[in-house]
Amino acid sequence: MLGQSFATRINSFASASHTYWPDLVGKPSLAQMIARAATVEGLTELDLNYPDHASGDAAEIGRIVWDNGLALNGLAMRYYSNPAFKRGAFTNPDAAVRREAIELTKRGIDAAREMGAPMMTLWLGQDGWDYSFQCDYQKLWADEIEGIAEVAAHDPDCLISIEYKPNEPRSFSLLPDAATTLMAIDEVGLPNLGVTIDFAHSLYANEQPALAASHILRRSKLLGLHLNDGYAKRDDGLMVGAVHPLETMELLRAAKAGNFGGAIYFDTFPDASGLDPVAECAANIRAVKRMLDAIDRLDGDNRLSEAQAAQDPVIAVEIAQLAMPGRGLSA
Repeated sequence: MLGQSFATRINSFASASHTYWPDLVGKPSLAQMIARAATVEGLTELDLNYPDHASGDAAEIGRIVWDNGLALNGLAMRYYSNPAFKRGAFTNPDAAVRREAIELTKRGIDAAREMGAPMMTLWLGQDGWDYSFQCDYQKLWADEIEGIAEVAAHDPDCLISIEYKPNEPRSFSLLPDAATTLMAIDEVGLPNLGVTIDFAHSLYANEQPALAASHILRRSKLLGLHLNDGYAKRDDGLMVGAVHPLETMELLRAAKAGNFGGAIYFDTFPDASGLDPVAECAANIRAVKRMLDAIDRLDGDNRLSEAQAAQDPVIAVEIAQLAMPGRGLSA
């Protein structure tokens, strides 16, 4: 049921470390960050990056998470271990580097399964280009499809979710939006593939996030729901609902209508400005719960469906605004 599970990125809990560990020298350990995350009221799960956080004893890392009263939502691949990955992971011009990226991903999937995590998220941000005439687009696409197919076939019981993003670190990402990602998934054709929608990524892909989610639910599986906010120019990682509350609520409503049952994951960056990550994550959870309550009120009000049938934004937007906490539908 939507709103029963909440997850977040573990790197957030290195933020303002001096306030939590006044005697700490250097950076906090993974175990310390996990223990700090476990103090967030309402948090149920964590995502870890591979190989950054999970290249050691996978079973032991999994036990640390579980012993702190949390579960593992999944692992997320990061392709930083070889400087050559800057020119691409699955699409690198060097076949040996492509093979290294694929094998690294397979080891990540194995680690996820050993930890008891059900999913691996692929963010293929290095797969793209920066200049016109830099690459053969057909070759780039073929290599991407081949790489995704191989890693998805490695463990059919592990969910593989593709997180798209318009750009960064490359000027252009090969998988920049929901439509292109769905095209890739359709071409690969394996049942354990799906999509992660990141709210800020969707905004600056010039998408309406709820529509992107609806397309994903229609043509594939919505496996990951990353919430944050921003100004639609970059991946700001702001708190949920800070800039686009109605768009966030509409996305949650689309996920609920599609029976999304996974964890709501907070991909926010309190560490970028030194915020207290425990307070920030707890505020995100409270914001989502308020929005889910508002959605329940909306779904019990026939006026919204009537306004949408007439495509009347004057009535529809006001009804959505009135459903937000602190206001009544009869106001």
